[in-house]
Amino acid sequence: MEAAVVDPGSKLLKAGPAIPDQAPSMIIPTHMKRMPEDESVTENSQFEDVTVDPVVRGFIKDWDAMEDLLHHVLYTGLGWEIGNEGQILFTDPLSTPKENERHSVFQAIREQLVQLMFETFNISGFYASEQAVLSLYAVGRISGCTVDIGHGKIDIAPVIEGAVHHIASRRIEIGGIDLTRLLAQELGKSHPMVNISTADVEKIKELYACCAEDELAYSKIGDSCQLETHTLPDGQVITVGRERYTVGEALFQPQILGLDTHGIVEQLVRTISTVSSDNHRQLLENTVLCGGTSSMTGFEERFQKEASLCSSAVRPSLVKAPEYMPENLSLYSAWIGGAILAKVVFPQNQHITKADYDENGPSIVHRKCF
Repeated sequence: MEAAVVDPGSKLLKAGPAIPDQAPSMIIPTHMKRMPEDESVTENSQFEDVTVDPVVRGFIKDWDAMEDLLHHVLYTGLGWEIGNEGQILFTDPLSTPKENERHSVFQAIREQLVQLMFETFNISGFYASEQAVLSLYAVGRISGCTVDIGHGKIDIAPVIEGAVHHIASRRIEIGGIDLTRLLAQELGKSHPMVNISTADVEKIKELYACCAEDELAYSKIGDSCQLETHTLPDGQVITVGRERYTVGEALFQPQILGLDTHGIVEQLVRTISTVSSDNHRQLLENTVLCGGTSSMTGFEERFQKEASLCSSAVRPSLVKAPEYMPENLSLYSAWIGGAILAKVVFPQNQHITKADYDENGPSIVHRKCF
């Protein structure tokens, strides 16, 4: 049985057997609806609206919900049999040591995860690796810099010889969820009489959000820009114009979100400037974009244009995925990298075994998974 690879994101969980040249067999929402244990509660009751997010801005927050989700993924989705559980590789969120508290939270989550997998799911082997490293593996690199624009955060991580340079890494608390809120605000201004649900705003963002060619082009977009018409579930028709460009522009001008910080390309250059100058070229010339938001129409072109204008002596250039890799690789590059790594660590016995766990306890994860 192939090892399972699980990449639990804030919006989507990706899972499947470790087959590197295939997309994950399961891509499901992480967001869950809490169902009543008492079947007497009617369908129309207020309980129906009780939802839970096991993963928030990249980190597991609700362990009971996560256990339920993993039970569904492993036994129903991947066909594991109780009593015959296999090996599993998890992707880790980026750990930035800027705040000691956050780093200790990251370590505690790793320990709790390995404990859950061995004691509740009775797995035979465990491994975990950081998403930044895995995303580089997916495009055939061991050194470079990843710019991961997820649902709940942006992570920028320099990786040198397969190891994250944590001191230089940075996390920006902007993600797809913040862009969805921004779009909701903008649509509220242009359609004040229309009630648009968060789910509908999310769909509108996925369909129409895009990036202008550059800051000047964005400033010239007015009411005369091309309008997209969208029909809501209740039959109402709305138009989406400049709002869809504002969503993409916020990544390059965070002031739109009310944040006093630099745009994403400048953040990348500043991140790498803190690493030894000997590694600047290697990192900048092997930049990988990943995360769902990076697939926004026009984003890659805008990123490249901003990169060509930056003041850095070495300018960022993007690594393209190999042709034999699945389409839309940026959406699940960490999972693909995990599948590649699983083909190495488990056959070569570099993983945590049940015997390792029984002898050392959860802290073994810090010594064997790095």
